Amino acid sequence: MNLDDFSDLIERPDGGVRRDAEERRERLVVPPGALGRLDELGEWLSAAQQSVPVKAIERPRVVLFAGDHGVAELGVSGRAAGSAHELVRATLEGATPLAVLARQFSVPVRIVDAGLDCDPELLPESVVRHRVRRGSGRIDVEDALTAEEAERAVRLGMAIADEEADSGTDLVVLGDLSVGGTTAAGTLIAALCGTDASVVTGRGGAGIDDLAWMRKCAAIRDALRRARPVLGDQLELLAAVGGADLAATTGFLLQCAVRRLPVILDGVVSAACALVGQRAAFRAPDWWLAGQASGEPAQAKALDRMALNPLLDHGVLVGEGSGALLALPLVRAAAALAAELPERASDAEEGDTGEGSGEDTESGEGEDAGTEGRNGVGGRTGGTAVG
Repeated sequence: MNLDDFSDLIERPDGGVRRDAEERRERLVVPPGALGRLDELGEWLSAAQQSVPVKAIERPRVVLFAGDHGVAELGVSGRAAGSAHELVRATLEGATPLAVLARQFSVPVRIVDAGLDCDPELLPESVVRHRVRRGSGRIDVEDALTAEEAERAVRLGMAIADEEADSGTDLVVLGDLSVGGTTAAGTLIAALCGTDASVVTGRGGAGIDDLAWMRKCAAIRDALRRARPVLGDQLELLAAVGGADLAATTGFLLQCAVRRLPVILDGVVSAACALVGQRAAFRAPDWWLAGQASGEPAQAKALDRMALNPLLDHGVLVGEGSGALLALPLVRAAAALAAELPERASDAEEGDTGEGSGEDTESGEGEDAGTEGRNGVGGRTGGTAVG
C-alpha cells in the first residue's frame, strides 16, 4: 500500500456548485456577510453535497477509534496505561460528556476498537471485532506497529468509511478514545512540521502535572529521532510512531474524502491523522472541518499547517469527540439558513410594477416612475473553505 495513491482519487468539493451557492447567497433577504462564518459553512456544504440549495444534515454519526499506546507506561498521561477500555465502557454506558451530548443531539455513536489493550470479553463484540492488535508499541524505543499491522489498520479505517458512506451517513463527527494517544499525535505533528518536542507537548484531555509534562516531552523527543528517518513514507511513519487507532483514523479520513463524506475533526489526535492524510493527498483537507480549538499546542500547529480554522473555542479539553460534536449544531444551523431563507424579489419583478403608467402621460412622470421602480431594490452589500 502507498498512501500517496490517494492523491489521484481525491477531488476537491465542486467549485462550480460553490459559486452557484455564493450567487444564491447574494440573493437572500439577509445581506451577504451578515451571518458571518455561517455563510461560508453553507457554501462549503453545498459544494460537498453538490447541491444548491444545501441539503439538511439528517444522518450524522459520531465515529470514535479506540486504542492504547505503550508510551503511556512512562507516566505521560493522566490515566493509567492500558485503561482506554474504561473510556469505551463509560461511553457505551452513557456516562461521558460525549455520550450525554450525543443523546441530547440524537446522534448515534460508533466505537471501533483498533488497538485496545484489554481482553475482548470486556466489551461488546461489535466494538472489538475490528481490533488490529492488542495495544501499540512504546514509540520512544520501538515501533508502534509492524508494517503489516499499519496497513491493516489503514484498511480498517477505509472499510469503516465505506460502511458509513454506504449506510447514508451525511456527516461524520470524528473522535478518539485512547490513553497515550496525544503523545503519539504530538510526535507525528512535530515530525511533519519540523518542530521540537517542547513546541508540541501539551497536557492532554485528562491533564498532567509538570513532572508528567517533562516525561511526555522527553518521550516525544526520543520518538522524533525514530520518526524523522521515515518521513518520506506515511505508512512507515504511522508504523514507527503512530498506533493502530491513529493509522485507522488516517485511513478513515482519506477514504471519507474519496467518498465525498464531510468530517468534523475533534482534538489533537484527529488533527495529527489529518496532517498525515494531507501529506498523502493535498486536496483531502477540503473535506474536513476543525470542530474546536482544544488548547493543545500540537493541534494548533497542525490546523495552521492545513489552513483549518476551528469553528469553536470554548476551552473544552475533555476530548473524546466532545468538542467536535458541540460544533455540529452550528453546521446544521448553517445548512438550515442557507436552504430556508427566502430570496429577495428580483429587479425585473419590481421594475414591472413601476413601468405600467408610462403610456398615460406625456410629462415623463411615468417614465421617471419606471426608472424609480427599477432602482428601488436595495443595493447589494458586499461580503463572504471554511478552512
